Amino acid sequence: QVQLVESGGGLVQAGGSLRLSCAASGRTFSYSDMGWFRQVPEKEREFVASIVSSGVTTRYADSVKGRFTIDRDGAKNTVYLQMNSLKPEDTAVYYCAARPSVPPYGTSSARDYTYWGQGTQVTVSS
Repeated sequence: QVQLVESGGGLVQAGGSLRLSCAASGRTFSYSDMGWFRQVPEKEREFVASIVSSGVTTRYADSVKGRFTIDRDGAKNTVYLQMNSLKPEDTAVYYCAARPSVPPYGTSSARDYTYWGQGTQVTVSS
């Protein structure tokens, strides 16, 4: 069992930055691919970014490429999402997710992830 706890959300003006953190419990963090997703009311959960267990490979949604960066710290069992140049359309609840590091590595499909955090709200004002 893996428990994920997100933090770092909040209210920020357009053009600003936020850094989300996701702390993972358990001993399987090193063997887990990690992902960030987001969701707004009445819409499906949307892929944002993923990072494989080794940290070597990352993947981003086109809408955040060049603005967001995902990374992980094995010593702290934590994955981060650095969000720069935020836009009002980035407003959503952001979720951290984990899955065993098996094919398809770093998948962008929410259904491939086993464990989910409770989410953290990010609001970007115009």
